[in-house]
Amino acid sequence: MAVDAGADILGLVGHMPSGPGIISDGLAAEIAAWVPESMETFLLTSETTVAGILAHHRRVNSTALQLVDELIDGHLSDIKAALPEVKLVQVIHVINQYSVQQAQQVAQYVDALLLDSGNPNAVIKELGGTGRVHNWQLSKDIVDSVDLPVYLAGGLNHSNVSKAVAQVKPHGLDLCSSVRTHHALDVEKLSEFINQVKSMTVN
Repeated sequence: MAVDAGADILGLVGHMPSGPGIISDGLAAEIAAWVPESMETFLLTSETTVAGILAHHRRVNSTALQLVDELIDGHLSDIKAALPEVKLVQVIHVINQYSVQQAQQVAQYVDALLLDSGNPNAVIKELGGTGRVHNWQLSKDIVDSVDLPVYLAGGLNHSNVSKAVAQVKPHGLDLCSSVRTHHALDVEKLSEFINQVKSMTVN
């Protein structure tokens, strides 16, 4: 459905403490093997150790790893050394000015950043899929201060995406909650969003 609607990248959501769109590693691996070679697959992993992240990637074999949490063991450079052909995307949950500093610190070790609206400090961690918009000025500050692609996520929908893109000027957009109905992807919502974005890039 996402391919037919015109998506450029598929996000494969692994085990998370909360949020929508979670699928099994087996299904994620099937999708990663099925998609056209020209399409990237981002495996969203909540693993927080190098060993856990590498094992998760082996089970799915995606073209990129989207790290939704911070490492508590090992270093990002260890992942890059082990998987040099796999794109490494660090999620920054934009909460306050410290989020800008955090983005600047990790930028040298990854291939891209993704700015989201989670709260890793919540009692039950929120690592994506919140449907909430964060402070786009902070996101703009991050985009302006790093020299690598930055994706924007967090509460994006067809009615606010034009404003988000105009203010933040991200490399790409990531969404989940706003294109779902009854816990499943909604083809009408997905097509409406992508058509809105495509019309912006043409104009």
